[in-house]
Amino acid sequence: MFEPKNYQRETLEWLRRYLEEARFTGPQSAFDSLRQQNPQTERTPYRVLAGLEDVPYVCLRLPTGGGKTYLAARSIAVAAQAYLEQDYPLVLWMVPTNTIRAQTLATLKKLGHPNRLALEEVFGGQLLVIDITDFTQLRPQDLRDKVVIVVGTLQTLRVNSTEGRKVYAHHEDLEAHFVSVPTNIPGLERFENGAFKFSFRNLLTLHRPLVIIDEAHNNTSELNVEVLQRVQPACIIEFTATPAANSNILHAVSALELKAEEMIKLPIVLTQHETWQEAVRDSILTRQKLHDLAKQDRDYIHPIVLIQAEEHGHEVTFDIIRQFLIVQEKIEPSRIAVATGAQRELDGVNLLDPRNLIEFVITIEALKEGWDCPFAYVFCSVATVHSKKDVEQLLGRVLRMPYARKRQHEELNRAYAHVSASSWPQAVSQLEDRLVSMGFEEQEAEEAICPQTNLFPGVGDQVIPGNRPPAISLVLSTSPDLVNLTAEELARVAVRQIDKGRVAFEVKGEVDEAFKLKLVEAVSPVDRDAMQKIISIYRHQIPHTPAQRGERFSVPQLCLWADGALEVAEKDWFLSPSGWNLLDYPAEMNSGEFNIQERSVSFLIDIFGRQLTTKYLGTQMPLDLEDVDSGWNDLQLSRWLDGKLYQPDIRQEVLLEWLRRCLKYLIDQRSFTLTGLARGRFLLEKALREKIKACRQVAYERGYQHTLFDAGARVETSPNYAFTFDPNNYPAHWPYNGRYQFAKHYYSNVGELESSGEEFECAQAIDRCHQVKYWVRNLAQQPRFSFRLPLANGYFYPDFVCELIDGRILVVEYKGAHLEEYEKEKRNVGELWAEKSQGKALFLWAVKEDNQNRDVYQQLDAIL
Repeated sequence: MFEPKNYQRETLEWLRRYLEEARFTGPQSAFDSLRQQNPQTERTPYRVLAGLEDVPYVCLRLPTGGGKTYLAARSIAVAAQAYLEQDYPLVLWMVPTNTIRAQTLATLKKLGHPNRLALEEVFGGQLLVIDITDFTQLRPQDLRDKVVIVVGTLQTLRVNSTEGRKVYAHHEDLEAHFVSVPTNIPGLERFENGAFKFSFRNLLTLHRPLVIIDEAHNNTSELNVEVLQRVQPACIIEFTATPAANSNILHAVSALELKAEEMIKLPIVLTQHETWQEAVRDSILTRQKLHDLAKQDRDYIHPIVLIQAEEHGHEVTFDIIRQFLIVQEKIEPSRIAVATGAQRELDGVNLLDPRNLIEFVITIEALKEGWDCPFAYVFCSVATVHSKKDVEQLLGRVLRMPYARKRQHEELNRAYAHVSASSWPQAVSQLEDRLVSMGFEEQEAEEAICPQTNLFPGVGDQVIPGNRPPAISLVLSTSPDLVNLTAEELARVAVRQIDKGRVAFEVKGEVDEAFKLKLVEAVSPVDRDAMQKIISIYRHQIPHTPAQRGERFSVPQLCLWADGALEVAEKDWFLSPSGWNLLDYPAEMNSGEFNIQERSVSFLIDIFGRQLTTKYLGTQMPLDLEDVDSGWNDLQLSRWLDGKLYQPDIRQEVLLEWLRRCLKYLIDQRSFTLTGLARGRFLLEKALREKIKACRQVAYERGYQHTLFDAGARVETSPNYAFTFDPNNYPAHWPYNGRYQFAKHYYSNVGELESSGEEFECAQAIDRCHQVKYWVRNLAQQPRFSFRLPLANGYFYPDFVCELIDGRILVVEYKGAHLEEYEKEKRNVGELWAEKSQGKALFLWAVKEDNQNRDVYQQLDAIL
């Protein structure tokens, strides 16, 4: 089974939390509430869609290569359980183009494909995927007994398109769907005589579909809002790399998270050449070097070069490049494929097949949408005119990591770009702009580019270079004015005329802020933005931080003796399947935990103090109620709940018996009807899930206290079981962007830190502390990349982790003046970790001012 990555699980968790909250408080209130808990997203107000004010509409942002389709497939079950409260929802899956439409249909239908498996994991075989043009094939039993996913484009739902007109037209084939629909039901399109149409649009309106929108950037245009109004969705979820300005961004994934999860190749090693021939030649050499390294990899990898040529009528067309490859570089024709509008030599070719010979793909515009090959490693562009879309799409091809796993040789974890100066005069800044358009943050884009002036400086055994750039190299439109440079600075600058209107400009050595200002001022106004960007990018490549220098930063972990061996203290040690029994906990549910008040056309439900009203009509079809009333008994409801509430640490017979007791109590003692419980089964499921969670938490707390804190607990903090920060990966959701420049942070960027406030001031105090060698802003909920300590209900990720000059480790957690009860558990385990370290570790619970009137600086001095 294809397991979701950590960032994918976290994204789905944000969606689940939002939809569950929206079920109680409404879309806008839920959005505002969660945005307060998610500092990575901008504080923009929630934007409702006209006429759909009560419909949740959120955007999940993932950079190119993040697996949006896979995540969208998984989101269906989340929405069905958290908001729609349907076993088998109807899904309208909208994509931007017909090519993507065909590709999406193929992956959702193909047995064994991760996108299909994501659906089958929850819905089993009860699944039907169709193209929107095949809607007349739908039967009522399909919508009742299966998750139905209808894939189309927004164009297919517009009234003025041919396919759209079919969606809104009357079809006798759909009559069976409307047999039991009351004639007075609102919202349906009707004939002049008042009879409603048997149209697919009306069918969608009746079932209130979940709408998935894939990369449609202008969904809130007036025309597209009209389309959504006609469909009357129950919920709208958008997945995109580049959200529109008016998207409700609930959660955003950073490119660094994708890199840390081994989904994409970074950095991009960029080389700018004076001629297109040199760019093509070094692309060949790069591919050959990668090919030699790939032979040593555990998996089959066949590196491929994507070459972007010019259109017919320009100098460097695809046939010129093909001829150059064959005649000048002696490349066999069988190893070259041309993929243009007229020549489609990739059609039907599986580039992942070990029998494939193709090493070079020549294209003009973007390759066919949906074309995907993780073996594409090298991007070579010689086109003088290149659209942003084409470049972004081709770059996206070379960023995907083969098998989504880090490779043995570091060179195979990078992507490569070769461009000619004539076509890419400001190559570094142009490439950065394209990465930003692909969903990278600006700071991430700067770090993602590794410029090289000479990819192969030697001969013979050529080695792809490391991170440190030999010089800043830039092509200018005019000669710079260097009159303000000192003699020492002039010695580091080289200027060479390439041709009329182009000047090669090179700067060696490091560039401080004063020198940077002089260089920017020296070039013409049209070149200044490019100069500023390239200097910023080169600064990121210079190994000035401990992580870039490869210094090891390890932190001893809290361990416990279990079964005669020392083990890291993980949450699982506090509760084993044999260590607790759900039947030992009460099955009674009081009115504060779950309550239903039935009314004529609705019922009011309370779950753990929260209240909502559910109507029989509206979000559910009338047929749903008939089905509920006609076939449910207590055993069926128990088994339905058992399927929804599966718990790995609870045996099925135990869970079924506990559920039977719960239902018996609700019916016998609290006088609920079985029909009422069946109607409210989705909300009953939520209440029972919370009840089981609370029971388990009690068991965890007992085991936690006994294992770590009782008199007989055998606990120690051991350097033999140390957590080591990964010097190459720091997957922050968002970077610090303040004016203060931190000098001692382990990584080049500080992650997830506001530029003001008490926590920022604590970070400043740590950075200025003379006894601190370096420190890390510890990222929350990143188990592979952050230090953590166990809690009874999860894990504690302290705010800051420091290595001192004397070798000791200092962990700092900053909190406001008021200490919540659950926070005391964090303080206790932090102090335990330090206490058991034999003086090698320190823990500081920092506050703005402690009970001795000491500020953070003084608290640091006192503990050190």
